[in-house]
Amino acid sequence: MKRASLAAALCLAFGSATAQQGDGTMFSTKINVWKPNKLEATPERIAALKAPPGFTVSAFATGLKNARILAVAPNGDVYVSRRDQGDVLLLRDANGDGRADGAAITVANRAGAHGLAIRDNKLYLVTVKELFVADIKGDGRLGELKMLIGDLPDSGQHPNRTMAFGPDGMLYLSVGSTCNTCNESNVENATILRISPDGKSRSIFASGLRNTIGFGWHPTTGELWGFDHGIDFLGDDVQPEEINKIELGKQYGWPHVYGAGEIYPQSTPQGEISKEQWKARSTPMVLGYTAHAAPMQWVWGAGSAFPAEYQGDAFVTMRGSWNRVPASGYEIVRVRYENGQPKSVEPFVTGFLTDGGKTHIARPVGLALAKDGSLLMADDANGVIYRIAHSGAKSAAATPPKAPAGPMEQQANKGNNVPLANKRPETDAKGQLSVSSSSFASNAMMDDRYTEYADGVSPALAWKAVAGAKSYAIIMEDPDAKPVTPFVHWVMWNIPANITSVPEGVQEQARLSDPDGVLQGRTTRGAPGYYGPKPPVGEPAHRYHFQVYALDRMLDVPFGADRDQVLQAMKGHVLAKGEIVGKYGQKQQPQK
Repeated sequence: MKRASLAAALCLAFGSATAQQGDGTMFSTKINVWKPNKLEATPERIAALKAPPGFTVSAFATGLKNARILAVAPNGDVYVSRRDQGDVLLLRDANGDGRADGAAITVANRAGAHGLAIRDNKLYLVTVKELFVADIKGDGRLGELKMLIGDLPDSGQHPNRTMAFGPDGMLYLSVGSTCNTCNESNVENATILRISPDGKSRSIFASGLRNTIGFGWHPTTGELWGFDHGIDFLGDDVQPEEINKIELGKQYGWPHVYGAGEIYPQSTPQGEISKEQWKARSTPMVLGYTAHAAPMQWVWGAGSAFPAEYQGDAFVTMRGSWNRVPASGYEIVRVRYENGQPKSVEPFVTGFLTDGGKTHIARPVGLALAKDGSLLMADDANGVIYRIAHSGAKSAAATPPKAPAGPMEQQANKGNNVPLANKRPETDAKGQLSVSSSSFASNAMMDDRYTEYADGVSPALAWKAVAGAKSYAIIMEDPDAKPVTPFVHWVMWNIPANITSVPEGVQEQARLSDPDGVLQGRTTRGAPGYYGPKPPVGEPAHRYHFQVYALDRMLDVPFGADRDQVLQAMKGHVLAKGEIVGKYGQKQQPQK
């Protein structure tokens, strides 16, 4: 085993990141890069795997090479993606003997095939940048793959998108970061996206998640939980893998804060935001696990053929470390829950590490509940799908309970079906404000460069100064959007009183450093900064209301706040208001 020098490790970790401003931080540690050698998964080695009393571990299928994510259809058909081979395989166990019948059948081919989800007799497949859907035929094969989305972010370090349907019927898709730690140029990296099943609408549900491959909804509470990958190159025991309760609009620290609130030493937030301010806006982990274990697919035990004590718990595959000595992961873990909260993480199936941790026979990735209530686990090293079953299982498992949809729907409906900001009581004002734009005429069509179909830059705005104003705020909304009405495209506040215009192409970040201290908030898209019109193709032109408010104070609202938080702070402080309306419709469907 070779040990990397700190300088070399930092170069590998941070790459060619642009220079960051100094803040007095200093960090040094011993860095280990250790990848146990792979051995063949022989019957003898499989027989040596360890599970709790009453459980057996056996091979459901072998010889599948880079087997990654698993999905099980209601009839019991098992689908597995193979990223390196770029396909999806179908396996069946018609006679119920716990082994796949015959050879696997290739049902789809797409480069980088990875995440899988099944709903309404359709299989969804995500690659690095594309989301596809296909009908499932009676024999388990697939109809034509149809592209729903073709512009997911580029991948970099974390190309492995995963997804699952929430209890609200929406598709949740994890997009990892491009790097170990960096300020991403695409706001959809290091997030979980919320997507309609037809792919026509999507938003950022939560951010600051470095790489949350495994996530799921608590079967009783309906709340979303996930296991995020910690930062590399901080030493053997830092950063812990994070269990997070994932909620709409929250950020979870990465890349500047990690774990229970630790400050990352190298990075610098954009817009002259301090790390302490970033920490104050971030949600710390609920529970940690051994660093570098690499959490993968997440499954609830509810509905399994396991004993009752396992039903409320979650199971997660840990693919295994390469940045730690001794190696961590290479196992399935059990996350114990009490009263809807995770209390501990403990090994469930072990033994994939062999020879005292010097070698391994599997790197666990996929995890799914089979129709008979057993667990299936995919190994992307030797291409084995393992079956974990309990000897006291009934002949057929109970149907997994459906998590309640309420928590997700309540979050998504916040701020939905409300009047435009200038029609709400929070913006009551006696004065009128004259607003104009050199980018478009009032009630006229906007050029496509201001839309997300093209450049996506913000238009220029100007307004007449208001006597006594201490600051100005801008809120842009689309009242014609569905299902979220109105769709918030821009929230900006604390524009100094001596400034009565904004230029074309305002920087899309939470805080502007020139003019200093101007803040931008979370749009319906889920990120700060301007988000241009993107009405569905073929709909009549939507109206975009650029509303400007003169205020008698600066607002004490943190960066990244949403429209409703800003409106609440504005209440009773609006001196005058005005707007200009632009329109846009898209006739031609983009190729991708």
